[in-house]
Order: sequence, then structure tokens, then C-alpha cells
Amino acid sequence: MIKPDAVANGHAGKIIDHIITAGFQIKAMKYIHLTEEQAGAFYEVHKERPFYADLVSFMISGPIFAAILEKDNAVADFRTIIGATDPQKADAGTIRNLYAKSIDANAVHGSDSDENAAIEGSFFFTAAEIF
Repeated sequence: MIKPDAVANGHAGKIIDHIITAGFQIKAMKYIHLTEEQAGAFYEVHKERPFYADLVSFMISGPIFAAILEKDNAVADFRTIIGATDPQKADAGTIRNLYAKSIDANAVHGSDSDENAAIEGSFFFTAAEIF
């Protein structure tokens, strides 16, 4: 997912190019402005954490690009190219190093497991929308 900060700052195209250059195929992509209910449901796993309300508020602050990507070892490789959550700690040349402003406004979301990737993908896309 390309988050509202990266979209607002005009980085979506560069991020998509970075993803494609890294060998990923885009199997589905959607430009959407999440409602509070949608963002709350997507981040339900964090509901009891102190940052949940701020996260939901941030995620509804502007449109996002949701995507399903495909590549061998996709989850691990994507987490490598996006870099650490804190852009100050992200390796040089990673998406967050290049385009994120802070831990909160960190440009992109990447699934942390194959299981969560499937869950998150089905949150945004029907089977008919995935190529």
C-alpha cells in the first residue's frame, strides 16, 4: 500500500517504478480514499495499541494505492526494498529512506507474512480484480 503521505507528496509513481524495477509484478492496484470504518477494519489487529486512533486518522487523511504484488519470496523481498519503519534507520535507497518523512508518515505498508498478505489483499480486491 502506498500511504496518504507519499501520495500527497507526489511520490506514488516513483514508488511504483521502484517496485517494478525490483522485479515485482503488479497483479492488482486500486486508488482509494479509505473511510474511517475501512481503515479501522484494516488495522483492527492494532485496536488495543496506543497508536491505533492516530493511525486510522492518518490513513483516512488522503487517498492511497492498494496493490497486490507477485514475485518469488515476495513478502521478504518487499520488506527489504521498503526498509525499516523509521526512515532514519532505513537503508539507503529503500523506499522509506527515499520517500518517508517519519515513523508515522512512512510512505508504504507491506505485509509481514504470506498469510497476512492474503488477508490484506482480499480486504481490497475480489478474485475477479486480480490478474
